[in-house]
Amino acid sequence: MMTKKKSFVLRIDPEKLSAVERWSADEFRSVNGQLEWIIDRALRDVGRLKLKKDNVITNTEDESVE
Repeated sequence: MMTKKKSFVLRIDPEKLSAVERWSADEFRSVNGQLEWIIDRALRDVGRLKLKKDNVITNTEDESVE
């Protein structure tokens, strides 16, 4: 099942965007995919998201921690 994604505008410093573009190329990802990966990793690292059994990421503030 494909998850629905929301679009939004991101304002970013050109130097940071260039760094993300280089990083995404190194990882064979699109810039969008790289930004999603970075955000996902950061949110999991601080406990804002958890990985459910079916590999769908959810917001831990909306669900009890198992």
